Amino acid sequence: MSTLAERTTEPDWHIDKVDVDAYLARLGTDRPRVPDARALRDLATAHVLAIPFENVDVLLGRHRGISLDVVQEKLVGRKRGGYCYEHAHLFAAAAERLGFPVRRIVARVQPRRPGPYTHMSLLVAAEGVWHLVDVGFGAGMLRPMPLVDGAVVDQAGWPHRLTHREGWWTLQKQDGDGWEDLHAFTPSASSPIDYEVYHHYTSTHPRSPFTGQLVVMRLEPGLSRQLVGHDLVVRRPDGTEEKTPVAPGELGATLRQLDVELTAEELAALLERY
Repeated sequence: MSTLAERTTEPDWHIDKVDVDAYLARLGTDRPRVPDARALRDLATAHVLAIPFENVDVLLGRHRGISLDVVQEKLVGRKRGGYCYEHAHLFAAAAERLGFPVRRIVARVQPRRPGPYTHMSLLVAAEGVWHLVDVGFGAGMLRPMPLVDGAVVDQAGWPHRLTHREGWWTLQKQDGDGWEDLHAFTPSASSPIDYEVYHHYTSTHPRSPFTGQLVVMRLEPGLSRQLVGHDLVVRRPDGTEEKTPVAPGELGATLRQLDVELTAEELAALLERY
């Protein structure tokens, strides 16, 4: 197996709290027989297709935190979505319970600007190869990417590439004849308290992209749908794009089309912020 530097002690991620069978039922997939590369690909793809990326609780100031029991109750029990910390915590715990070695990392979004160093992602090993698994990167990645310099993987119709330079890995998306940097990371493992700090900033700071507007993202083969603010943007790999304003009276139906099911009270509270 390609190796990553290991620390002497591994923090307790409380993976015993995840109900693997309930998680797999939420994804609509079977328990893999062996933790191989195909099983990892199928698990990551099923997760992205089943669980939406959304920030409703952050926007409403109601987020209950990112402990695994809270995340599981929300994403699995109530069949809601979440943002990167929720997606990655849940996937990491289930993957470890299914036999995959997992390392939890943090990435700097939009590294050329630079963006904040707050995005939770995962490195997961299968068949001797470490892979970037980014199930919580909005409408970005559908499949794992081998941690190999120059590796290109089709992500729902959009080619993505990993590059390595001076200890940093950069995830890129093909943009015309060039490549757009999406985020950059090192393989250094993070601790639970790190994500508590990142989550606090991301869910409360006025400059966070998630505290001032609604963000819902869905990705499937050949189609990216993003509701950001008041506009629903639908993109396809051929470069076509459709932008549709979403009026308050259409918000509930639009959210349901994006697989976000809110209670009547949650929708009413959201409309006050919309």
